[in-house]
Amino acid sequence: MEKKGKRFYDGDSRTQNESNDGLFIGRNAVIELLKSGREVDRVFVRRGEKEGSLSLICALALEKGVPLLETDIRKLDAMANGGVHQGVAAIAAETAYLSVQELLAQTEQKGETPFYVICDDVADPHNLGAIIRSAECAGANGIIIPKRHAAGVNGTVAKTSAGAVFHMPIARVSNLASAVRKLKENGVWIWAVEAGGKPYYEQDFRGKVALILGSEGEGVSRLLKEESDFIAGIPMYGQINSLNVSGAAAILLFEAAKQRAGV
Repeated sequence: MEKKGKRFYDGDSRTQNESNDGLFIGRNAVIELLKSGREVDRVFVRRGEKEGSLSLICALALEKGVPLLETDIRKLDAMANGGVHQGVAAIAAETAYLSVQELLAQTEQKGETPFYVICDDVADPHNLGAIIRSAECAGANGIIIPKRHAAGVNGTVAKTSAGAVFHMPIARVSNLASAVRKLKENGVWIWAVEAGGKPYYEQDFRGKVALILGSEGEGVSRLLKEESDFIAGIPMYGQINSLNVSGAAAILLFEAAKQRAGV
């Protein structure tokens, strides 16, 4: 029911079984979603709680003509399915994934030098979100993910990335090896990030660069290692011999960012 002439609705008038497809939760994720220009179907806010950053979310939604629905905390809990929603959720259109050719063209149109991250079967959406966040902060201009056996962009990824996913071009491809070959045809040098490689701080990341990060359990696949031009390793000095993939990504990305900034 509309209230006081504003586009504000009672979320409980809808079904309690909202689909989780395109669901984004958490204040930062929803704010960045609304700022991104993507099509947003509706925003849910906890009934009676519209202070602080929630007031900004309400203002952005109303400004962009997105229906706002007040709803009970129990419904938000059910929609989030255990995730921390902070009193807000949004339903948006599916991410507009690019092809590798479109990603390359977009980078060229912006006058930028390719600096990409390739996620080889990264299955945990928290890891994918953390990688995207680090990549955006380090100035990368694209992420490439596979269509199968890996995480896609969803609400968990968006929340973990602190909204960085809405500012990062993402290509989703059926064959990563073919994507790597296409990058190489366009002058992009490929690094696989793997244990035993030449230390990352001895590598030159100043040109057209793509870093391949492997899956949580298996690392970079044999085929992609064979397609790579270089192997970059992170020396270990403790008792554990590997890092979480998102931690490894942050180290490599900011080394590359430092070099590319001429520091």
